[in-house]
Amino acid sequence: MENESIAEAEVLVNMPRDKVWQRLRDLTIAHYYVPGLKDCRMTTEQKEGVGASRKVYTTSGMVMDETVVEWNEGSGFIIRLHNGDGPPPPIFPQARFHYRIEDAPNGQTLFRPAMTYTIKFGILGRLLDKLLLNMIIRSTMKKVGLGLKQFYETGKPSNPAYRPTA
Repeated sequence: MENESIAEAEVLVNMPRDKVWQRLRDLTIAHYYVPGLKDCRMTTEQKEGVGASRKVYTTSGMVMDETVVEWNEGSGFIIRLHNGDGPPPPIFPQARFHYRIEDAPNGQTLFRPAMTYTIKFGILGRLLDKLLLNMIIRSTMKKVGLGLKQFYETGKPSNPAYRPTA
């Protein structure tokens, strides 16, 4: 897409890829490891694959829809961020979150979270992205990767915003 930006990170998970995939494919537990999410609820009967959709609730009070638009069995998927039929809030006409995993040496897995997006405000928005926004989103991708690593390796939620209900 024209003027699309990408922000990505890489994190090594000390588990084999098939075990990472068994957890990653569960779209109901992102709030256990994604910083800033306090809940995640499926909105479709379909729980995985293209078309599966969920609502995520952030600590800032924002609610956003996420729908799987690409599913690569055993290696990852892409989720489109949106608000109902509209674009994601607030400054992105388009945003997608990429969850990718690859085999790594010694029975480990390379997790490569990424966000692709376009930004509003023309040249001013692109300048803001180049000077600041992309760096912030890359940092967030790294935090998602580290949160996933900690949660998958320990089995304990790594997101401080996650509060299990009694």
